Amino acid sequence: MRILTILLLNLCLWNELSLAQTALDSILDARPYAWWGAMVTDLQSEDTLYMRNADLSFMPASVTKLYTTSAALDQLGPDYKYVTHFYADGLQTGRILDGNLIIKGAGDPSTGAPGPEWMSIFNAISDSLIAQGIYEIRGDIIGDDNVFDDVPLGSDWSWEDLTFGYAPQINGLTFHDAIVEIEARPTRLGQRAELTIIPQIPDYLTIDNQTLTIASGQSLVEGHTRIPESNQITVSSQVPLGRSDPEELTVHNPTLYFIHALNHILKSRDIHVDGQLLDIDDLPDDYTYSTDRLIGSHSSLPISELIATVNKDSHNLYAEHLLKTLGYEHPDLDEDDEIGSASMGVSASMRTYAKAGIDTDRIQLVDGSGLSRKNLVSPAMTIRLLHFMASHPDHHVREAFISSLAIGGQDGTLEHQFIGNSPAHGKVRAKTGTLGNVSSLSGYITRDDGTHLAFVIFCNHFLGRHSAIRAIQESFVNSLVTYHITEKSN
Repeated sequence: MRILTILLLNLCLWNELSLAQTALDSILDARPYAWWGAMVTDLQSEDTLYMRNADLSFMPASVTKLYTTSAALDQLGPDYKYVTHFYADGLQTGRILDGNLIIKGAGDPSTGAPGPEWMSIFNAISDSLIAQGIYEIRGDIIGDDNVFDDVPLGSDWSWEDLTFGYAPQINGLTFHDAIVEIEARPTRLGQRAELTIIPQIPDYLTIDNQTLTIASGQSLVEGHTRIPESNQITVSSQVPLGRSDPEELTVHNPTLYFIHALNHILKSRDIHVDGQLLDIDDLPDDYTYSTDRLIGSHSSLPISELIATVNKDSHNLYAEHLLKTLGYEHPDLDEDDEIGSASMGVSASMRTYAKAGIDTDRIQLVDGSGLSRKNLVSPAMTIRLLHFMASHPDHHVREAFISSLAIGGQDGTLEHQFIGNSPAHGKVRAKTGTLGNVSSLSGYITRDDGTHLAFVIFCNHFLGRHSAIRAIQESFVNSLVTYHITEKSN
């Protein structure tokens, strides 16, 4: 009798899983001319509830950030902070520093972050100088960004993206997300729009206003270009009356952007600089400076908070900095890659993926954000990563990772999905991913029966709008929330 009972229970489970497979397949099959990969597992039992092309490789887009942030939390720890140091390299006589001011970057992506506190690090430097009684610097201000390598972009990033704020330059010393915010507001019909620029850093950016104010009701035509390896930006948008055109645009050489912003604040604090504003990479290779006189430092928020920005808001710059930080803090000395490079960061990250049970010979990652189309992962390995992080032995790591994910219908990149009466509203925490012809969604679900699931849905090579694919993904997740209750009611 006991054996018969077990057989019947297994048969019921098989029938239930078969029904789930059929129901979920039918949801994905609503878009037949697309390449779907998906997997769903129970976090407690680790039973697989659904699989589709689970071991095949897909471009994950920004779901790559789950890999980057997992490795960063696992190896750096949630309390890790970036510390930017300020050095006075020279002798001080009275109010004068007869030498250089050095800003040694730590790779902090959040220095001068957009918002009301963007000047905080510069005020900290100014306060340090004033506390030392320094009001004149006879030498130069030098930005040291050598914590990272000098490769400013991710591997295989599209050239069409490089003007826009989601594809900023990666640098060991950065400022304001390595972007400038420009908004074109209409004036009079046929006249140029008025440009609002944040932050205002004199003498660093050259902005050519070629905009046009057009009639109300006409379509906004966006136009933004930046000449490569320069800070010459042209805004040529056609802006209808009653509308505006805000855009975030990248800047070239974030180190000098930082140094120019610092000089701007120093002037406002009556601290005069006689010399030049320099990137250390423009100095001779044998240039060195003394670190004997530390005049101050500035610490970032812990990376648990920075990672929340990465995953909730899909912040590419923060993700790229985390990857290179892994390559600096935990280099694989058996590799030939440069310390502080993206490739060294990937090599370091593989230790976490191996602990998660992922076959690292089959994973291909080249950046931290997912902007590259060379990134290839499978649904199955992503599920393993989600299980590893949900059961991480350090509960601080576990909680920081799960809480960093956007909540369906509430915040981050999922604020406008799973809204209203959606069954998954507030019950799904996940990371989205979007590239041309790529849409991904992966994370955790709390189901109506109280069980917790990990899920991955990749869609590659589809034509048409992303909104149609996202609607299918949303339907898939909603079904996972309610499926067992539906089955029990039949």
